[in-house]
Amino acid sequence: MAASTRKTVMCRYRTKWNIDLKLKPFFLGGIMSGAGNKPPGLVPAKAKYMLSHDLPNLGSYYNVPIVPPANPAEVMFIKGTLMPQRFLTAVDMQRPDLVEDLSRQFWMRAWNKDKGISDVEGIRETCKDIGFPTDVMEDCLQKSKDQTVKDRLKQFTTQALDLGAFGSPIIVAHVNNKQEMIFGSDRFPILAKILQEEWMGPLTELSKAKL
Repeated sequence: MAASTRKTVMCRYRTKWNIDLKLKPFFLGGIMSGAGNKPPGLVPAKAKYMLSHDLPNLGSYYNVPIVPPANPAEVMFIKGTLMPQRFLTAVDMQRPDLVEDLSRQFWMRAWNKDKGISDVEGIRETCKDIGFPTDVMEDCLQKSKDQTVKDRLKQFTTQALDLGAFGSPIIVAHVNNKQEMIFGSDRFPILAKILQEEWMGPLTELSKAKL
């Protein structure tokens, strides 16, 4: 949801700001549990507002094609994202250049097309949709079961918790040998100030790039 708007906008600003953007998979369920937080969708009034107002407004403002699935609770809380996050982690360890497009397609499949991503079949279909190399896919599917991949995902999740993360999206800015965490998809002006760059809005003119 909001995590995709944040990633999309950061990818757009990569051509405008002097930044080295690195995407790191982490397990949101681990973040929520470790921080003692609860998903906003568990608050009935907020869940209703998010689906009827907030997500459509975010999609319109950032020009990101958000179409909530028929059963968001099932997608987020029952099926979850542990398997695709492990797969992304395995890809990141082997072919980090493929992570951005793959993660975007996972989001599109779940939050635009209402299709599954939480099992091997969903991962295979996602990879097929973007022409992901078959040999890399098969290797990463196998490696996603390995303890080294599980430990890497746990490491990134723990790093986020150590920085004070309590949900998603988060951005970690590295400036003058310091790390600063920014939470939420509405804090880009603050990020711009930290980076001493100019915030020029959502840059929807760049949205023709594949989402």
